[in-house]
Amino acid sequence: MEKTGAAIVGCGTIFEQHARVLLAMEEAELRLVVDSEPSKAQREAGVYGCEWEQDYRTILERADIEVVHLCTPHHLHARMAEELLAAGKHVLTEKPIAHTPEAAASLRTAAARSTAQLGVVFQNRYNESSRKIRETIDSMRLGRLLCLKGAVTWARTPDYYTENPWRGRWETEGGGLLINQTIHTLDLLQWFAGGEIERIAGSITTDALGEYIEVEDTAHACLDFSNGVRALFYGTNAYLTNRPVELELIFEQGILLQRQDRLYLMQGGEETELCRPTQSASGAKSYWGVSHGLLIQDFYRHIRENKPFWLDAEESSRALELVYGIYEASRQAAELSSSSPVQPS
Repeated sequence: MEKTGAAIVGCGTIFEQHARVLLAMEEAELRLVVDSEPSKAQREAGVYGCEWEQDYRTILERADIEVVHLCTPHHLHARMAEELLAAGKHVLTEKPIAHTPEAAASLRTAAARSTAQLGVVFQNRYNESSRKIRETIDSMRLGRLLCLKGAVTWARTPDYYTENPWRGRWETEGGGLLINQTIHTLDLLQWFAGGEIERIAGSITTDALGEYIEVEDTAHACLDFSNGVRALFYGTNAYLTNRPVELELIFEQGILLQRQDRLYLMQGGEETELCRPTQSASGAKSYWGVSHGLLIQDFYRHIRENKPFWLDAEESSRALELVYGIYEASRQAAELSSSSPVQPS
């Protein structure tokens, strides 16, 4: 089998999740790493035995690179992806699809015009617990889904923001907790709930990191869907440790609970463990890291088979629209109370 040539743009925090998967894939080969800081690109090129560049535009003319992984700051996702798609390169970008709804709309247009595929990394849909939840909803084994909730209690230190100045700013990150850490959980809530979102109420605050960021570190929301399902959400980066994401789904005939990264069924007064992660890790990184490999391999499979990847521009925009829906709900609430924090316009 001829290997598919790949490049990774951005050698930051999430880089290794992509590079390690590519290294293990027989059908793909990491041929180039790119970073605006040459020292980072050189270091990773040495580790993974590939070439390095400082400018991602060199990829545009390279016929030996077919797939590009974008692991860059949020505000660069859409612009880079548009250029690469126009050159016929398949693009797999980290979430979010873009840092604003306007940038996402532009990228959706570019993806529709391109002969190449765009995929967005929402790897938690590949978690075994997520798949079992989705199967339960679709099969109606527990009857109709009535309501659900998600809670994310994580910790982010001042260094997390000062070491990467693009974080914590509306202009470059596009927001804070919602668009960066909890967008995965919001994506799962809307994916599980189904239907269109009819009403969003909620608010954002900066409870612990206001000295370092201009965005939110805490948020809550109530989401009403067209099918009658209601979802509640709470998230914060103001905790002093990282805890696994908690999910609860109430059905007509039972309850599914995800806690400690394990999925349980509560029915008839009995609690049964349905699954647990095949890889063990702790805190936040266990949740954003455990299923990267499954998603990346699936993206390459879709390319080989010339089938549209399901987490495309349209599907992946839903989570961003939900994030900005909460921002807008918070802004509207702030207009009713002068004591509320200022929201983005």
